[in-house]
Amino acid sequence: MRSRPSRWPCGSPGRRRRMREVGRPMGEPQVFELLSDSEIEAVHNAALAVLSETGVFIDHPRALEHLAGCGAEVDAASGRVRIPPRLVKEALAACPSSFILYDREGREALRLGAREVHFATSSCAVRCQEGTAARPSRAEDLVRLTRVADALPEIDLVSTQVVADEAPKELADSYRLYLVLRNSPKPVVTGAFSEEGLWDMKALLDAVTGGRTEDRPCAVFDVCPSPPLKWTAISAANIMDAAAGLPVEFVSMPMPGAATPVTLAGSVVVHTAETLSGIVLAQTVRPGTRVVWGGAPVGFDMRHGTAPLSAVEATMITVAYAQMGRHYGLPTHTYAGLSDSKLVDAQAGLETALSGTVAALARIDIIAGAGALDFVGTQSLEKLVVDAEVCGLIRRLLRGIEVSPDTLARDLITALGPGGDYLAQAHTRRWFRTELHLPGPVIDRLDRKAWEEQGRTDILARARERVEAILKNDPRAPDPDRAAELDRAMRRVMDTRGCPSLPFVGAAEG
Repeated sequence: MRSRPSRWPCGSPGRRRRMREVGRPMGEPQVFELLSDSEIEAVHNAALAVLSETGVFIDHPRALEHLAGCGAEVDAASGRVRIPPRLVKEALAACPSSFILYDREGREALRLGAREVHFATSSCAVRCQEGTAARPSRAEDLVRLTRVADALPEIDLVSTQVVADEAPKELADSYRLYLVLRNSPKPVVTGAFSEEGLWDMKALLDAVTGGRTEDRPCAVFDVCPSPPLKWTAISAANIMDAAAGLPVEFVSMPMPGAATPVTLAGSVVVHTAETLSGIVLAQTVRPGTRVVWGGAPVGFDMRHGTAPLSAVEATMITVAYAQMGRHYGLPTHTYAGLSDSKLVDAQAGLETALSGTVAALARIDIIAGAGALDFVGTQSLEKLVVDAEVCGLIRRLLRGIEVSPDTLARDLITALGPGGDYLAQAHTRRWFRTELHLPGPVIDRLDRKAWEEQGRTDILARARERVEAILKNDPRAPDPDRAAELDRAMRRVMDTRGCPSLPFVGAAEG
């Protein structure tokens, strides 16, 4: 497979543990990993055996017929598809190792597959946090969440964060994409809820990009298998249709002890097999389809019957499956930097920081989760701005320590000697903005007297103030011609689905 980056070996008993590998190329980022090369090969071989001997279930006649024609062993009556290693190898060879995502205006925004970490909001929540309670999310919530995410420089991609309660089922996916495109130019992480919905969403993207969706994509589409080893009719159709020009992000969801083996290695095998089967379907439909090796592993708390995304085991599975993605030379994604807490509290902070930092040290391309609470079922404006600060801290960590004659400062140390004052030095003025990360007003760094004089605010109150300040500004709407075309496209979708009106359709502001 493609060459792999240097890493921090750790994990198996007896393996050497060290922070740096001898001979690491200058400037090459270090990567936190849990699997050795031989363990990666073992997972790969186990996944190939699962695909060729056990197979996957696909609930879609067109996909079954297509794969049979490509050389897979298909039992149409049961929906079982067994995929030979040859097809997997050919499909992986057809995958681009990296690709560019553009913004709504067609400008290059970021490159996936370059070992650069990008942060995204969480997606697909059905509730919005309001104080200590949560209520069904509405269109206005998505507009506000999108505008806040757009204003946060630490957030690189804006997901379709919540489902609007006002939208009928047939429009739930396209309507939320419309609201995001209306209020932010940043690249979008989204997904379709039906086969028809995907084409409705592509029409919206074509409208706002001037028909350049395929050559300058500004959105990546999540497609999720149903563990273990199943593809629903909708997911299979979305893979085949998105392969017509839209980037596909595969989001396998291992659940150790419930939907996948309780052993973490076994869960990684299922994740690998599911994702490889999706890649085979996409690449045999259209070789060269842009794909992302993603996931959303969860824990399984057998005391409560819940599936926490912030469980440490979920984070460990994330690191391991990201290694598999890099082994295959593919861009990677995960859900991390989020919390299962029901409040923006200390639990939310510790879970967000731990999983987000580990995912970033694993150099995962897209880390989605900012703003998420309650098993990603609830989205919070206040948590979104707090999480952006966490992302900023993580980014500083990833930049590492620059070592050069100027940063070593040997001459300066010698000149000042014991008891020297570094504050007024030109060297300090030259370097402090680069070396010292200064968080925003949400993070408290006042001394106690100043904090008391300024109202003794806690982080939630400061986050609320930051949200209110952002929402006083106008949204970054498309230019008038593109906005009008986007509105017309949304109305055509509504007419087709028999929906006479929806909030904000045609309105530039939220």
